[in-house]
Amino acid sequence: MLGVFHGHRDEFNTNDYWGEIMYTFRVWRFRSVFGPFFVFALMVIAGASQAQQHYPIEDKAEWSTGKYIQQHMIDVGDLPGHKVRILEVQRIYNDKSQFAVSGVKIKEALARGYSDYTQGKGKAWGYGVWLLEDGNKIYSEWAGATSSEPTPTGSIEGIFNGVTWLRGGTGKYSAIRGTMTDANAFNNDPKNGYN
Repeated sequence: MLGVFHGHRDEFNTNDYWGEIMYTFRVWRFRSVFGPFFVFALMVIAGASQAQQHYPIEDKAEWSTGKYIQQHMIDVGDLPGHKVRILEVQRIYNDKSQFAVSGVKIKEALARGYSDYTQGKGKAWGYGVWLLEDGNKIYSEWAGATSSEPTPTGSIEGIFNGVTWLRGGTGKYSAIRGTMTDANAFNNDPKNGYN
């Protein structure tokens, strides 16, 4: 059988010349048929990993102002403080912003999504659009979890940890793909500059 080796070397009688030849032939056939396939597969995998380019992306709170365009919350009714919500958030980036992809600055970001929180803790997920200075757009999907607590001043302080997947875009960004990890600390006290 081509490419299948049955048994071990010690099953063949080493005094039997024909057994030795068959053993050698079977191993050689296995290598000759599958060897090139494995080499080709390794070349494809190595080429794909070298083709990926990594771009650091940084976004700082002082580079933008944000606001809820709309949000709608519904009490679930099973636990105190359990709410589901749909939301739309807009962030406008200022001249200090270094938030860019391949050197092209992002001027606006829109996030539309859902959250399922109980007493300020829970999951959130949704979709995003980055509007770039050159007129192109980048589309994303995001998901994560938030943990927050009220502070003595009455504001809410917490952290969101999640993942954002870049899912394509327009123009030269149509094939963009990528994964980013998100860690966002927040305090919604207006005295601290939260918007």
